Amino acid sequence: MKVYYDNDANLDVLKDKKITVLGFGSQGHAHSLNLKNSGMNVCVGLRKGSSSWKKAESAGVEVKEVKDACKWADVIMVLLPDQYQKAVYEESIAPNLKEGDTLAFAHGFNIHYKSIVAPENVNVMMIAPKSPGHLVRRTFLEGNGVPCLIAVSQDYTGNTKELALAWAKGLGGTKAGVIETTFKDETETDLFGEQAVLCGGVADLIKCGFETLVEGGYPPELAYFECMHEMKLIVDLFYEGGLTKMNYSVSDTAEYGGYTRGPRVVTSASKAAMREILDEVQDGRFAKEFIDEYNGDQSNMNKLRKENSEHPIEKTGSKLREMMSWVINQNQKEEV
Repeated sequence: MKVYYDNDANLDVLKDKKITVLGFGSQGHAHSLNLKNSGMNVCVGLRKGSSSWKKAESAGVEVKEVKDACKWADVIMVLLPDQYQKAVYEESIAPNLKEGDTLAFAHGFNIHYKSIVAPENVNVMMIAPKSPGHLVRRTFLEGNGVPCLIAVSQDYTGNTKELALAWAKGLGGTKAGVIETTFKDETETDLFGEQAVLCGGVADLIKCGFETLVEGGYPPELAYFECMHEMKLIVDLFYEGGLTKMNYSVSDTAEYGGYTRGPRVVTSASKAAMREILDEVQDGRFAKEFIDEYNGDQSNMNKLRKENSEHPIEKTGSKLREMMSWVINQNQKEEV
């Protein structure tokens, strides 16, 4: 596996391009502002009346309506939620694509599952920072960057990889390292990781642990600290040094208990369920289910959101976090 750094990328290949970033959310604000600060000619494309319009203008970025921004651009980065990209592509992007233009994404969902099929006479590339947009922006301002993935789906002009590397450099990503992948591999590993581990598996593990302690007669506040609050401390150790550093840092009691009891919770049945989840990602069943949910009345999504927000661990945590000034301050900082 080759990792690309600053010397492998040349910003000049983007400097003569007119760049549109669609969206000014977490990733959109980071991409547009970092590239602007790197000397690129950037505008942000937003729908008329968007609440982000004034935010983008206040940040010093030119803003255009989506259709106008796409017509103006040579490179269009689509940083909209997955479920809305197809409609925006068909209405505003496709009619304004010119031969030799470049269509860019930060996640391969719509290209991989063919919800968007670009014409053959344009480039299609991906630059995916492996962190939330606020961290992409903050590390850039600190003179650093976060690791990025790049991929090329169509290379009409013959220099799409160079464009992707330049974009990653403009974000600050080549300071941390850039890895080349494919739209397929990025999409499928990303979805699997979110569902089986990061946003699904871990969240349900935490809730089950909380419920078990409360049902065992322990105060919910204590259960919250043991199963939710301390998770960050453990994850930070994972992040800094993997499983080895975590086990080195905790007590011998915790290490031994983890080795011997963890496999009783996450069993071969858990792994079989993960395999089923991966199958659904690979064959497109999850993608279809997700898009159908958003094309419908979203009743299941709304029900799941309501159930999650009303879980006792959320109510307990909300009260406890009011005691934690450092958490309150961090939340306020991120909202800005």
